[in-house]
Amino acid sequence: MITPEYNEWWVRRINDNTPKSSQGNSQSVEEHLRVVPSELEIKRQDFERRNANLEKNIEQMEEEKMNLRLDMDVQKLETDKLREGKNKAEEELDSLKIDYKKVTFVNENCRARENFRTVA
Repeated sequence: MITPEYNEWWVRRINDNTPKSSQGNSQSVEEHLRVVPSELEIKRQDFERRNANLEKNIEQMEEEKMNLRLDMDVQKLETDKLREGKNKAEEELDSLKIDYKKVTFVNENCRARENFRTVA
């Protein structure tokens, strides 16, 4: 059985535990009850922020690395293509030199025959 004095004391006790806004303090209940983060929590948040920035930088660097590898592969293909063209041109030049020597030799033989015929 609850006595009226106990009931009054209980209501007063509950009301004493609730924050009341004072005239000089205009904070809301949410601001009054807001939890101030500890130094460890602040450092953890700072670490997570830095970690996120570093991860973003790593992703950008990996993307740049991949692009540079692609550029390198393209340059390598172009170099190989130019090298093949150079080798083919050198082979054709060697072939032309051989043909020129043959033609010159034939011309010299023809002139020598003509000179031999005119002299004879």
